[in-house]
Amino acid sequence: MQNLIKRTSGQTRRAGMEGRTLAEKLALNEAALTKEAEDAEKAVVERAASVPQARSPEPSAEAVAVPVPPAPAAPQMVPHVAGTSDTDSIVAAAKAMRDRYAGAVAPAAVTKTCLIVDDSRVIRKVSSKIAISLGYVPVEAENGEEALARCKKSMPDLVLTDWNMPEMDGIEFVTKLRGIPTPKEPVVVFCTSNGEAKDIHDGIAAGADDYIVKPFDEAALKAKLEKLGRG
Repeated sequence: MQNLIKRTSGQTRRAGMEGRTLAEKLALNEAALTKEAEDAEKAVVERAASVPQARSPEPSAEAVAVPVPPAPAAPQMVPHVAGTSDTDSIVAAAKAMRDRYAGAVAPAAVTKTCLIVDDSRVIRKVSSKIAISLGYVPVEAENGEEALARCKKSMPDLVLTDWNMPEMDGIEFVTKLRGIPTPKEPVVVFCTSNGEAKDIHDGIAAGADDYIVKPFDEAALKAKLEKLGRG
């Protein structure tokens, strides 16, 4: 404001004011002051516009908060209570896995037993394997005396017996077997190396249903059992 006063004072100011009334002088001074003020304000605005404005830093990707939807609630686990039918089926399946014979899986519904009578352990094992393949549960006895005791305890469905054995041979065993009163008559097949015609007649006369000569295989024995209605 002092600058404005200085500029409007002095020789120039006095020269412009000569011959004017007081009112005119005041009006001229007010106009001059207003012009000076407007010029000063304009200069300040121009200087401010020429100075580069500092830009606010853009937020980084890490700083940008992205709303995350809430995770779905975990499903509630309901404990399964096994019913009676479930327990029965599980027990049946467990027994089926447990009951195996000589490495082979037992049939699903085993109701037939086969008594194998032979003093040779090898022959008994081979015959047992064949019996299993035909759907029988094998029971072994190494002579006629042991076989007879087993039959008195539980009568089998099928008997495969040798002829020549210690303690009690096949002929005596079959004869005594047929003398046991039972509603369940087993099928008896001689499996022996005695292959003469007389031997076969003697075996059938003792009570055997059929006769097969050693050595035999699964196909031969299966054919005999099918013929007898036990295949």
